[in-house]
Amino acid sequence: MKTFWLFLTVDAIALLIAAYFFFVGIGDGTVSSFNIGLWLPLLAGMAAILGVGYWFQTEGKTGMANGVLAILAVPAILAGLFVLSILIAQPRWN
Repeated sequence: MKTFWLFLTVDAIALLIAAYFFFVGIGDGTVSSFNIGLWLPLLAGMAAILGVGYWFQTEGKTGMANGVLAILAVPAILAGLFVLSILIAQPRWN
């Protein structure tokens, strides 16, 4: 049960971050009619993962819910750990 809530929280945060970049991109013009075809399926897919995972949980299928939510949560956690390690280690890139 704790795994479900962890994955759900990570997925929701990842969706909020992606939506933030989408709306900022609309504001500054970097999201245009050329690449909105990439953005909308990405956001819809992330929202679908979140919704289907929660739906499986309400149906009592916790294993399926964790599996669906892990599709987005595991890469998001790994990316977050990478960024955290870069912030802590402060490597020299030259």
